[in-house]
Amino acid sequence: MATRYNFIAMTIDAGQFRSPQVESVEAPRCASARAETANAALLKLPPFLATRCRVSFLSFLVLVAPKVLLADDLTAPPMERGRAVTYRNDHPHVPWSIHIVTVDRSRTDYELVTTLARGTIFGLSPISTQVKSIPPELGRPIAAVNGDFYQRESPTHNGDPMGLQILNGELVSGPNHSECFWIDTNGNPQIGRVVSQFKITWPKGEVTPFGLNEDLNKLPAVLNTPRLGSSTHIRSGRELILESQGDEPWLPLKIGQTYSARVREVRPNGDTRLNHDIMVLSLSPELLARIPRVEAGAVLKISTATSPDLKGVKTAIGGGPALVHNGQPVRADRQLQLEHRTALGRHPRSAIGWNKKFFFLVEVDGRQPDLSIGMSFPELGNYMAKLGCEEALNLDGGGSSTFWVDGHVVNSPCDGTERSVANALVVVRKETGQGR
Repeated sequence: MATRYNFIAMTIDAGQFRSPQVESVEAPRCASARAETANAALLKLPPFLATRCRVSFLSFLVLVAPKVLLADDLTAPPMERGRAVTYRNDHPHVPWSIHIVTVDRSRTDYELVTTLARGTIFGLSPISTQVKSIPPELGRPIAAVNGDFYQRESPTHNGDPMGLQILNGELVSGPNHSECFWIDTNGNPQIGRVVSQFKITWPKGEVTPFGLNEDLNKLPAVLNTPRLGSSTHIRSGRELILESQGDEPWLPLKIGQTYSARVREVRPNGDTRLNHDIMVLSLSPELLARIPRVEAGAVLKISTATSPDLKGVKTAIGGGPALVHNGQPVRADRQLQLEHRTALGRHPRSAIGWNKKFFFLVEVDGRQPDLSIGMSFPELGNYMAKLGCEEALNLDGGGSSTFWVDGHVVNSPCDGTERSVANALVVVRKETGQGR
């Protein structure tokens, strides 16, 4: 009876089953007949029950295919069956419900890319909407997990990712103090702290550091690109409208580059409108008192350098803290030093990890005692290491934790519905011959 209860609770998707296309899921022949019977029964359920659970038909398939779910053999991913991408829902004790997508790194037709809600810094959207924005030339989305922490209560910058993001080669958000994840120019994944060396060099040689597409209240200067949104949303200080100097490289903004920018116009007030061919440099009143006055026609230098140098990187996303390093869980005291206040509490969690053979996208449901209570950072680090990760990074968690597989949100978000988030990390499949 317990198995039947879990089956019904985990397979409702708005009262309807859909046939999954994800390559990884294998089920016995009886699964099809059982699904048809279950679907007919679910259509008779009350609407409130049919919409309450968010785990899709994919969870049903893994429940009836127990070989995919062996939690005591986590270091042997089901790649041995020749699949490039596999999905499974692990239910060890405690209780925990853990969603895992494993990607074969030897398959160059599969890549990791990022998405950005509504295509701009301003605003939020569900992952199930964000994956639809991926250009066909990047590939077909297969699986996704929510990404970086983000501004939720800012009066002007809701949706701003807290850390670094590179979207198909475009620098859209600068690094902060925490770790981030990126794919280097050799195609290898990396985790580390990226230090911003962004700076403006004024006509007489003075240098000013700047932030990128964020609130001016935190920094003396902010460079705003068209990726921010319709306007800068900055109400005080002065703004310089910048255009390309001659035929030199310009937009979209890239990391690790130096740009020459001509001042097209100086605006004494903020909230300048953005368009496709300009950037806007916002200057705080405090900074204006320390730098020479700049007039239209002046030429500035803009550097987007970082340490380490990420020039040429096409995919990066923020997160933190690190969970696994060199195959060992990161010590809890180090995680606490990073000022993550919820480190030892059990909450929904999301993570990205890898070893020499596989990527692992992981989501742990939480705050649902009958299904899954969530994990602390140490527990998640231990789990990722047991899974086989040599390196792993925590992503945003709580109500943001979302796991999407081939058209379905397969986890059970603790809010009871899919939350709108700032960005996501997505596995895409390219057409043969289009891999890196």
